[in-house]
Amino acid sequence: MNLRYVNQLHTWICHPHLTIWLILPSFNDTIVHRMKEPLDIRISDYDYPLPDERIARFPADRRDESKLIVLNGGEISETTFGQIGSFLPRQAMLVFNNTRVIHARLRFITERGAGVEVFCLQSRTGERTSAGTATWKCFIGNARKWKSGTLQMDVPTPEGTVVLTANKGRMLDDAWEVLFSWEPSDLIFEQVLEYAGKIPLPPYLKREAIDTDNDRYQTIYAQHNGSVAAPTAGLHFTSGLLESLSHNGVSLEFLTLHVGAGTFKPVSANDIREHHMHAEEILVDKAFLIRLIQSLDRDIIPVGTTSMRTLESLYWLGVQLIENHVQEPEQPLVIPQWMPYETETIYPAAETLQGIVDYMSRCRINTIRAITSIMIVPGYRFRICNALVTNFHQPRSTLLMLVAAFVGEDWKKVYEHALIHNYRFLSYGDSCLLFNKR
Repeated sequence: MNLRYVNQLHTWICHPHLTIWLILPSFNDTIVHRMKEPLDIRISDYDYPLPDERIARFPADRRDESKLIVLNGGEISETTFGQIGSFLPRQAMLVFNNTRVIHARLRFITERGAGVEVFCLQSRTGERTSAGTATWKCFIGNARKWKSGTLQMDVPTPEGTVVLTANKGRMLDDAWEVLFSWEPSDLIFEQVLEYAGKIPLPPYLKREAIDTDNDRYQTIYAQHNGSVAAPTAGLHFTSGLLESLSHNGVSLEFLTLHVGAGTFKPVSANDIREHHMHAEEILVDKAFLIRLIQSLDRDIIPVGTTSMRTLESLYWLGVQLIENHVQEPEQPLVIPQWMPYETETIYPAAETLQGIVDYMSRCRINTIRAITSIMIVPGYRFRICNALVTNFHQPRSTLLMLVAAFVGEDWKKVYEHALIHNYRFLSYGDSCLLFNKR
């Protein structure tokens, strides 16, 4: 239902697992909305057979030579990714995630010759990092071989050798706090990682990173360091394709979501209510929000599930700000996992986004930072996005459920078609352009 065309409508909607009450007096008014929660969703309904040989171990020779399925109006068509512009609506807005994957995997050797991998997940010190030291949340591989003591490695750089050391701190759930230090100390830690670490390929690729992965497991527009996994839908774009799309009237916009290792976290429980969604940092510029508000009458198409989660999270962040359900300005803004299924009042998207702009103006900031744990599953009603560019996702994953939430049962048709017609799956695989029938 498109709220731009609704007037004086009173609707009851019944569903086997939820009841919604909508009162829509006019476009500019808020909506009273009640939804039963928690949702009754079985993870086993979002499973499919994925043969190991269908997982793309390496990227296509050229980024835009990968295959593309287009789902529009329930009908499937095929093309190559370089032809995506022929299927985009006129004046569409493509929204990209410009996060950059850091070289998060560090391989140390203990004094006894044992190998220990330190996987850097997230800075614990942020902008408070001192020269020559940094504290990070990390996974530790072969941790039993590193019970205490200092790990050390010599890191060759163009400016000379840097000595990097690591000391294990306290345990953080399934991870550890690790204190790093390095000499000389004039480099920032992200620079040290660039020279010392390896690109963190997804575990399902089952291979070590090679030199070409430093380029191909990174979008061409990657800008802000912070991810441990690539926003893989964006890997198909070339500079020539972006230039062509822009020339033909497609607006190209950018936001940031730093992808965490939780994106690969399997959903082990069969009841979605028992799954704890990972949290990820988003950063969005005020100028982009203003352009987004001005473009809500156009087709807003996120490139990748991370861009979609960010756009939809912005809606709920605006709801919090409107209703004053927000922490003090110096505290991180947080979008909880189940907020979309618990709220009672829904606002027009323009109003919620303007609420963020007004908040930024009051706080005199040009970029807003927030933490999102939003979980988009079937039953979710999309507020911003009209279509989605995305790769093929793992069975029983939250990403696959996001796709199912967007296109309904047609996700099965798309995945069956891809399996039958020899499409390549997961991060280095082929892609989809999915339109929401609603």
